Amino acid sequence: MLSILGLSLLTALVSAQANNGAITANGMNFTLTADNMSYLFHVDPATLDLTSVHFGGPVDDFTPPANIYEGGWSDGLTNTRREFPDVGRSDFRLPAIHILHSGGDTVSAFYYQSHEIMAGKPDLPGLPATHGNEDDVTTLMVSLYDNYSDVSAVLSYSIFPRYNAIARSFQISNNGSNEIVIERAASFSVDLPNLDLDLVELQGDWAHERNRVRRPVTYGETSFRSTEGYSSHVHNPFLALVSSDTGESQGEAWGFNLVYTGSFAATAERFSHGFVRVLLGLNPLHSSWHLQPGETFTSPEAVAVYSSEGLGGMSRSFHDLYRNHLSRSNKTFQTRPVLLNNWEGLGFDINETALVNLAEEAAELGIKLFVNDDGWFGNGEYARTSDNAGLGDWEVNRERFPNGLGPYVAQIDNLTVARTGGQDMQFGLWFEPEMVNQNSTLYQEHPEWAMHDRGYPRTLTRNQLVLNVALPEVQDYIIEVVSRIIDSANIQYIKWDNNRGIHEMPSPSTDHQYMLGLYRLIDNLTTTHPEILWEGCASGGGRFDAGLLYYWPQHWTSDNTDAADRLNIQLGTSLVYPPSSMGCHISAIPNGITQRNISIEYRAHVALWCGSFGLELNPSELSDEERAAVPGIIREYERINPMVISGSFYRLRLPEYSNWPAVQVISEDENQSVVFAFQQKNAVKPAAPPLRLQGLDASARYLNDADNSTYTGATYMNAGLNLAFEGDYDSQLIHLYKQQ
Repeated sequence: MLSILGLSLLTALVSAQANNGAITANGMNFTLTADNMSYLFHVDPATLDLTSVHFGGPVDDFTPPANIYEGGWSDGLTNTRREFPDVGRSDFRLPAIHILHSGGDTVSAFYYQSHEIMAGKPDLPGLPATHGNEDDVTTLMVSLYDNYSDVSAVLSYSIFPRYNAIARSFQISNNGSNEIVIERAASFSVDLPNLDLDLVELQGDWAHERNRVRRPVTYGETSFRSTEGYSSHVHNPFLALVSSDTGESQGEAWGFNLVYTGSFAATAERFSHGFVRVLLGLNPLHSSWHLQPGETFTSPEAVAVYSSEGLGGMSRSFHDLYRNHLSRSNKTFQTRPVLLNNWEGLGFDINETALVNLAEEAAELGIKLFVNDDGWFGNGEYARTSDNAGLGDWEVNRERFPNGLGPYVAQIDNLTVARTGGQDMQFGLWFEPEMVNQNSTLYQEHPEWAMHDRGYPRTLTRNQLVLNVALPEVQDYIIEVVSRIIDSANIQYIKWDNNRGIHEMPSPSTDHQYMLGLYRLIDNLTTTHPEILWEGCASGGGRFDAGLLYYWPQHWTSDNTDAADRLNIQLGTSLVYPPSSMGCHISAIPNGITQRNISIEYRAHVALWCGSFGLELNPSELSDEERAAVPGIIREYERINPMVISGSFYRLRLPEYSNWPAVQVISEDENQSVVFAFQQKNAVKPAAPPLRLQGLDASARYLNDADNSTYTGATYMNAGLNLAFEGDYDSQLIHLYKQQ
């Protein structure tokens, strides 16, 4: 063992030195170094177990472990900070890996075997993951072996120094002669020392997704999970651990995000000695992955970011990492066209004439992309005239579109968009390919394709069932029918929806099989059609996760378009996902969900700091004042959008703490900034506090276009702006220009 170890360490050290020292191996000590973060662990020479040493701010040395009293039942590995905790062997805490062996036992003993350091980062087979070349990322692969069960593991650590980020995953290989079952698989596991920590997560439900929840990490398990089969509205596969005094711009923050779309589990477990174990990975209720002899299981990737500049610093690291090294769409850094979606304006009451008329009104307003939502498909008794029929039958409705999709889309394409110098309108289309109605030709021909378990009743939600995308024949069907529609017309944008969770899985592992199938078919379609702007949707934000952002650059943030609620939803989403990935629209008032009436200026200012902006309404129902405002709003969007797509985002004040929330975006070249400031409720007193900006050059002067004043960055950041508001739901938009 020692001779292999010595050879491996020597090889790895030479490799690490060739990669600017981002990863070094010194004896049995491993150091991963980022610009403002260090991650250290080592191999215990006595046990060959991997032991956590440090994850946080930059350090140079390996220090001795905490002195823990060994009396009582808790001894051995229970008192050790571990990198890849397994079951048994004296550790009473939750494991990262839990394997049911063929004999019915679950004890594992993974010991260090060897390691390799490489420039760049290998792909994960069949899974979305971060990526980068040798200048961006360095990877450490640590091989472990359980000699008692002939099961091996390879842990992958990839460090992106520029973003203070580590991506982790692992592989389990069955080298024995009998089947094993993986019952728990936490892609990221790390034991932090006894620190005073809070857990921050994003909790909600349909129409109020991703609300920030902060609670102390006390003794026992502080945890949450999704059991919906998807990442879900209720919980998001993200958590942050923060020091008790951490805020937006100061204090320590450790962020963890699973690059995955299925059910997940997140836990911070504080044991009696105070150590805090972080686990993020598959939900054990939807695991039980059967691994045959000779097969290998690959866990989804999880990304961890450390920030010493509060939650804001953590967020900007995630934003930059995901735009540059997760999203692979060629649209990621392109500005997005202003769109109009017909759903809230017309619902199912559509036909070719009504839609062309709606598109003409949109073009007159300066809207560049017309999106045809639900209701365009299905024929005869299965026509999609309500949500009770048609899903699965992806053929254009011949009664509503007698000439087919191509000639109808050509009419949209031939519309000239006002105030664009003759630019033609683009066309987009809505799909929900993973679902099926019982009232459909597809279901009548293939009822076995719908998710079900033996003879149990099939639970309907929104009158629909889930197609079992784990089945290759279902994947092939979806690829074929969606491709056929794309090839039939000039489609520039696709909204891919999903309107229910999964019930009646035939086995716990079906969820992960489903995700592998989903990734396969989306990979096929997005690779084959890179010219299309793809947007994800799941009853709004039910699958707003890093797994799908790998394939497409944006996601519909929520079905709730009320501006006051959207402010909370979008700010919560920005905790981990870049605003450039959010779809945000103006809808009609009174709002269809909240019945709230808010000015079009406020609605616009909430939506404008998102990557994709549009309208969800019937233009003919706009008031004269609103109609007059829309062209100016579109001009403002086109002015701001390049900054949102590529710039840095700051949460200046949050609505849960202030009546005057605000955000700021700074352009990539740092020469411009835009500030969005809001007043929620009017009050005689107190006065609004000064709004202190962030991220500016303290010594430079900036021109404020609101009043043509010029102040230094230091003045804006330390003295702040005193803004005047009028009435409930008032807002201001301020541009700052750096003076040369």
